[in-house]
Order: sequence, then structure tokens, then C-alpha cells
Amino acid sequence: METIRLTMAQALVRFLENQYIDVDGQITRFVRGMFIIPGHGNVVGLGQALTQEAHELEIYQGKNEQGMAQAAVAFAKQMKRKQIFAVTSSVGPGAANMVTACGTATANNIPVLVLPGDTYACRQPDPVLQQVEQINNLSTTTNDAFKAVCRYWDRIVRPEQLMSAAISAFRTLTDPANTGAVCLAMPQDVEGEAYDYPASFFKKRVWRLERRPATEAALKEAAEAIRASKKPMLICGGGVRYAEAHAELRHFVEATGIPFADTQAGKSTIEWDHPLALGGVGVTGGAAANEIAKEADLVIGVGTRYTDFTTSSKWLWSDTCKFVNINVSEFQCLKMEAVPVVADAKDALPRLEKLLEGWKPAYTSEVKDAQARWKEELAHLDAMVFADSPDWAPIINDANADSAKRFAKDVKAGLCQTTVLGALNAWMADTDVAIGAAGSLPGDMQRMWRPRAQDTYNMEYGYSTMGYEIAGALGVKLAIGPDREVYAFCGDGSFHMLHGELVTAMQERKKINICLFDNASFGCINNLQVGHGNKTLCTELRYRNEEGLFGDFMDIDYAKVAEGYGCKGYTVRTMEELKAAFADAKTIKDRPVLFDIKVLPKTMTDGYGSWWRVGDTEVSQRQENLDAYADHLAHVKDARKY
Repeated sequence: METIRLTMAQALVRFLENQYIDVDGQITRFVRGMFIIPGHGNVVGLGQALTQEAHELEIYQGKNEQGMAQAAVAFAKQMKRKQIFAVTSSVGPGAANMVTACGTATANNIPVLVLPGDTYACRQPDPVLQQVEQINNLSTTTNDAFKAVCRYWDRIVRPEQLMSAAISAFRTLTDPANTGAVCLAMPQDVEGEAYDYPASFFKKRVWRLERRPATEAALKEAAEAIRASKKPMLICGGGVRYAEAHAELRHFVEATGIPFADTQAGKSTIEWDHPLALGGVGVTGGAAANEIAKEADLVIGVGTRYTDFTTSSKWLWSDTCKFVNINVSEFQCLKMEAVPVVADAKDALPRLEKLLEGWKPAYTSEVKDAQARWKEELAHLDAMVFADSPDWAPIINDANADSAKRFAKDVKAGLCQTTVLGALNAWMADTDVAIGAAGSLPGDMQRMWRPRAQDTYNMEYGYSTMGYEIAGALGVKLAIGPDREVYAFCGDGSFHMLHGELVTAMQERKKINICLFDNASFGCINNLQVGHGNKTLCTELRYRNEEGLFGDFMDIDYAKVAEGYGCKGYTVRTMEELKAAFADAKTIKDRPVLFDIKVLPKTMTDGYGSWWRVGDTEVSQRQENLDAYADHLAHVKDARKY
């Protein structure tokens, strides 16, 4: 047997260089590159290996371990899971920082490979710098924290273990039903230990994306359930996009006449104004989808996990509503007591369509009427204008609604969030990509965002990770290339959480557009807090006064922060300034830009016939809390139990 003597780290890099994926006969390199923050746990072993063995891999210097891993997640999401980045950090806090991003990846079923350095396998120098000693189990390290957020986890304590571990890692990364984060922890002494690896381990290895076919029995049962319904609806989840079943879904709904709604991950599968499109569904959905959902007698879920935001905590559909689920994951297929069709959407939809020939739902004008009413509402949201008058009230007219006027006074701004969002949506090119993750913007965008082209919406809402937005924009830019624009939509809260990869984008001369909606608050959480009977507590960015954090709103110049990094910054307080800044930013090609947009609190969208179960308080001295708990009980009574 021919062997090659390499260190474990060198063998790992050489292996990564030779992994490919076959998607419907098209073979491409699976690992695009690696993000690295060198430290004492990876710089000597893996760092040396990268300089020696990395010939095709693109190497990027991250600025925050979570940030670079979030960029890798967004990249793989935009690439529809056909290509990934690996991410490596040192031991201890560097490794722990990547745990959040692994949660993001696994919650969203997105492949990412993390390679954290680890403490010494030999234990001779223990305790080493950054080592947390667990006196009940000396084999436990910081990297054990990855187990809860990864689909596959391993620790390479001998160099020869790399072979079986790497195969299992890529089995997971390329499995549509079970993909997510994969962690291969690397003790820093083992990284440099050598072994005579079989040359066959480094041959070109092609992983085939298997399109699991539906069984005839499952399709027949699904067709019978659909034929027995009168007013079915379809939910388009992210699985449709990852299966690249855009055309199949379009043909299915057009042939059957079944209206469809979308989840955050499914949005931009089909353009927003398709005659059968209902828009977003659930807690952050719009009135059209939620109205049709309340009357639906059957739901066809395609590639969706049925999160609580999609189902309105299982309250949106009645107990009598039936479900048919098409999903590559058997686990997901069995939710909502559905008729399960465990299959790839690209395979299942055309075959199911054939079994429904001659059948039509019993809708008359309900879908068109709901769409028309929703388009009127969108026009209203696009045109919201602030007026400093006693009779003006924001959309979220709760017990803290006065904060909007206070913000306008303190920050000298008067833009409404929905108006800004509508304008940016209209001005962006059809093929530009919008990315977001947390705060009030995901709700506004699922309701208001109107995609005009496929795969132009990259919303991370499985984990709703604050800080994904800017790092993710870099990942998207690496995916879509220099000829298309990416716009990150983030609030000031998310910006504070994580924006270090803005420096990486600057360093690499990657043009990303940051639309920073500054309302000096965690706006959606303040709405939730106050809306359920509580007083405002630590959800607004105000100076401290004698009563606490209730002084003037802070007016932070985020444009100057961006300019300090070398980016182009714009301060926006009026629509005229926004329009001018947007036009000027189009002329910039070689560095990031940031729009510091001052938007009034409480001017985001509100719920449209939905409910979200949160932990309301059963006992309180405030009547407002008790009223919220009573409302909670009433909704729980009407919700499906599982």
C-alpha cells in the first residue's frame, strides 16, 4: 500500500482540498476555503499545514470567531448547501465563540465545518493556557460544548483517527436530511503528530447529493388526502430552495391551483406577486396567508420544519385541518400528524402533481381578495409618515408608544421603519440579495419584502442570531461574486453584538451594504415586553438618569464608526438623504458602505391574525400581566396540542 507521511493537520488540509460534490451530474469543489483566527491552539499545527498544503483553498483572516463562522453559514446557505467554508480557531474562548454559529447552522440545517484547537491529548503540560479543568473528568474541554449544537462531533486524539472522523464529517455535511454544523476538535499536540496515511485517503472524492425518491404508497396517500380537501394551502420552506425545486413548485401550484405561503427560509423561491402567492405565514406573516390559513382544511408542507413562528405556536390551523408533509427528513415529515412523504421535493412534486390531474380546490375569489387587501396594506406601510402632532400614533401603539416622539426629539429624526424598508426594496436591483436575522426587521421583511428574483432573500430565522447580518453579508458576497450587491438589514442591537467582519470585508475589498436601522432599542423585545404587561426594562438605549435608564435616547454616529474602519458611511435622517446615499453608494465598488438610518421606535409592522406563545406570568402585582396571562390561556385552549 502506498503511504504518505504527514502530520494530522497536513493530512486534514490535503483531504479538504480533494472533496467534491455531485449535484445532478454537475461536479464542483465542495470546500471553498477556510476562515482562520490563529492562536496557540492552531497556528503552529494547522497554520503550518495550511501554508504547505492549501493550494486551492481560499484562506480568509477572521476578526471574531463567531463572526467568521456566521459568514461561513451565510455562504453555505446562499450556495444552497452545495459548497462550504471550514472555520478554525484556537482553544478556550476562541473555540467557545464558535458555539453560537454552530447553533445557527444546525438549527437551519446548513453545513459548516468547525475545527477548534483543543487541549493536549497527552496532558503533560496541563493545565494549559485557556484550559477549563473539570475535576470530575479530565477529558472534558471547552469543545465538549459543541456537542449540543452540532450534527456530528469528534475529537482527534490520535492522527490515524482523522480518516474515519473525516469520512463521517463529510457524510454529515453532504446529507440533505441531517446536515448542520460538524465539529472536529484538534488537540494541539496531535495536530503536529505524523502518521503514514494511505495515499487513497487523499484521492479525489466525490460526494453525491442523493435525491431521495418518494414511494408510490406515500404519494398515493398524499394525493388521496389532497383530493379529499376543499381549501388546501401549501407552505414553501427552505427545503424547496435547497432542493432547487423552484420550477417544480411553480408548476405544481399552477397546475393544481393551490395557493402557497412561504417561511423565512422559503421566501424568494418564487417572485412575490405570483397569482397564487400569499406571502409570509404565521407570527411574522401577513394577513393574506394567515386569513387563508384559518380557513384551510389541509396544509401541504414542503421542506419546512414547522417552527412556532410558522404555525403561530400551532394555533393558526384548526384541529380538523389535515397535513401532508414532503421532506427529506423523516423527523420533519412526521410533524403535525401529517401524511409523510419522505422525499426530495424535486422528485416528489411532479409525481404528486400527476396523481392530482383533473382535481381543483374549491376556492372562488378568496385568494384574490386576500391578495388585494394585502397589497393595499403594503401600500399603506410604504407610505407611513411621522407627524409631530398630538393625534399621530405609531403602528405599535402600546403603553410605551410615546418613545417614538421622544426619539424624534432626542435624535432629530422622523423616519418610519416600514417606509424605509419599502423604499430600499423598490430601489434594489432584482438580483440583489437581502440578508437579515434578528429583531423587528425579520417580521417586517417576511411581510413586506417583495422578491422579484429567485434566491435573493437570505434570512436566518431558525436561530434568530443577532450579529449574523454583517458577517453573513460577507459570506453572501463571497457566494454571489462582484457583479451583484448584497444588503444586510440589521438593527442597532445586532450591530453592537457583532460587526467585526466589517473589517474583514474592508480588508478583502468586498463591497457589502449595511442598512443599519437605528431606533436606539431592542425594538421588537420592547414591544413584546410592554405588550405583555411589563414595564420597559433594559430594552432601550437611553442615558441613565435618577430613575434609571430612562434619560435621553443615545444618538450614536454609526456612520463614523464605519468610516473609522475605512468604509463609506452615510447618516440618514430623511428620505431625501436616504435616496441620495443609496444612489451614491452604487458608485462604490471596492469597500463596504454603511447607511446609518435613524428610524422611529414603534414604527415596525404589527401582527396580522397571529399569536405567539411566550412565558406569560401567572402571578403578578400588575393587572396588565394578569390580563396577558388570561389571553395566553385562551389561545392555548384553541391551539393544537402537538
